[in-house]
Amino acid sequence: MTGVYKYDTYQNKRKELFARMGEVSLAKQITDYVIKNKERHYRLAFSYVKNNDDALEVVQESIYKAISTMDTLKTPGYLKTWFYRIIVNTAIDLLRKRKKNVVVDDETLSRYDLGIVDHYADIDLQKALENLPIQYRSVIVLRFFEDLKIEEIAVILDENINTIKTRLYKSLRMLRIQMDD
Repeated sequence: MTGVYKYDTYQNKRKELFARMGEVSLAKQITDYVIKNKERHYRLAFSYVKNNDDALEVVQESIYKAISTMDTLKTPGYLKTWFYRIIVNTAIDLLRKRKKNVVVDDETLSRYDLGIVDHYADIDLQKALENLPIQYRSVIVLRFFEDLKIEEIAVILDENINTIKTRLYKSLRMLRIQMDD
């Protein structure tokens, strides 16, 4: 009987070891992915929050959420879409929290002025994008600025592919109307 007990104990310890190795391996995959694509993640976050510090906060919070909930990633092949979804949801949460506008006086504003003239090639497009509702802006940003496929966008936004296609075409139509005005 002791031989069977030792074998069961051995098997249980072996399973625990492999489970921990899988977690370490997944954590390493997540870490490597985040480091390799940090600029893309920052750019995606910035496209939502429009502020350097907030974008960095969104990325940092997304990394924390990814590591702490990595057991929810069932297929490591979907790491990219899974992490993009975390970034998008974290950015939207931050925007909801900071819905109120902060008024800044001229003196404070002048302290942050570096004397550098900003050159925006497509300022009209940028304003038109900001005027789109978040559900339409998300599709445009992910499709054209992050160069994701429609299927990946559907997974990230947790929507049907046809819904994403409809939102894409509707948002393009809305942008065209705004740009014509």
